[in-house]
Amino acid sequence: MSAPTITANGQPIATKLPCTIEEFLVTQNLLPRSVVIEHNGEAVAPSEFSKRQVNAGDRLEIVKIVAGG
Repeated sequence: MSAPTITANGQPIATKLPCTIEEFLVTQNLLPRSVVIEHNGEAVAPSEFSKRQVNAGDRLEIVKIVAGG
């Protein structure tokens, strides 16, 4: 039996579902404070990462925030 998948930045990723956006980011070694997320076409505030549920078949767009000088 294969793990359920979501699509992140156009790539299918098998992960333990359901989970929160925050849990997914941690499994991908991404700091929740260092990214901007769009979940199924809807922008998600960082304060919602720990509450927003990700389910099989969902789409995430993850953009890393890069600080420059």
